[in-house]
Amino acid sequence: MVKVIAVVPTENGWKYLQQLCKHWSHKLDVELGEKSGVVRFAEAVATMGADDKALTVEIEAASDEVLERMKGVVSSHLDRFAFREAPLPFEWTAV
Repeated sequence: MVKVIAVVPTENGWKYLQQLCKHWSHKLDVELGEKSGVVRFAEAVATMGADDKALTVEIEAASDEVLERMKGVVSSHLDRFAFREAPLPFEWTAV
């Protein structure tokens, strides 16, 4: 398994996290908790958390190829919900 993390500065992280989890809950296994969310894809898991200053996104995937694809999927979906401040500055770091 390979893993990356990004801490995205935004005051609206919790709102975006909720929207993304609700969006994906129609087709995927999603857990939405207090200021956090987990989305399980076929070959990856996205774990997100939010506070009043940032949205933290961690993606763990089965391979480098899946990881690269999922980074694009997650960031593009979040940018759609954050259209007023998009594109969000994702700086992915290997964990």
